Amino acid sequence: MERGDTKQSVALGFLAGYVDTLGFIGLFGLFTAHVTGNFVLLGRGMAQPAPDIWLKLLVFPVFVLGVALARLLILRWERNGSRQLRNSLLLQTLLMTASVACAWLAAPVDRPDAPLTMLTGLLCAGAMAVQNAYGKLLLGKVAATTVMTGNVTQLVIDLVDTLRGDADARGRLKKLVWPVLAFAVGCISGALAFMLAGFNGLLLPCALLLWLACAASD
Repeated sequence: MERGDTKQSVALGFLAGYVDTLGFIGLFGLFTAHVTGNFVLLGRGMAQPAPDIWLKLLVFPVFVLGVALARLLILRWERNGSRQLRNSLLLQTLLMTASVACAWLAAPVDRPDAPLTMLTGLLCAGAMAVQNAYGKLLLGKVAATTVMTGNVTQLVIDLVDTLRGDADARGRLKKLVWPVLAFAVGCISGALAFMLAGFNGLLLPCALLLWLACAASD
C-alpha cells in the first residue's frame, strides 16, 4: 500500500469508528456507519417494541438511497471528467454537516421518535452510506474503512500465515492493521467526544473530510 493510501485508510477508519460510536451513544443505539448492527437492533425492536423502532426501520432505506445516490453521482463525475473522490468526500461532508445542524435544532435530543432527532440520525447514516459506496467504487485497493469484521478476520488469517513464514501474508498484514487500529481509536474518541461536546463532536469528522477532500488527487 502506498503511503498516501495508508494515510487515507487510517483517516477514514478513524472517522467511521468515531461517527458510529458517537451516533450509537447519542442516537439511542443507532449504528450509522453500517447496517448489520441495525438489523439486529431492528429484530430486537420487533420482539420488544420501543420508541426507537422507527429510527432503526427508516435507516435501512436511507442507507440504500445514500449508496445509490453516490453510485449515480460517481458515474456522472466519471463521464464529465470530474474529480470523483474529492466530490464524494465533499458530498459526505455536506451530509455530515447537515446532521450536525439538525442536531442543534433538535436539542435537547431526548426522544428517539422526535422528527428532528430521527432526521439527525438519517442524515448521519446517509453520510456514512456515501463512504461505504466510494470505498467500494474508488478505493478498491484500500482496506475497508467502515466495517471491520472482514478486516479482522483477514488480519488473523494473515497473522497466522505470517508466523508460518508467508511473505505475501506479511504484506497484507501491514495493509490491514492500521485501519483496524484507527477504527478502534476512533470508537474511543467518539465516545469521549460525545461526553465532552455532545453532537458538536461531529464537527471533527466534518473537518477531517474537508482535509481529505483537499488532499484527494482525483
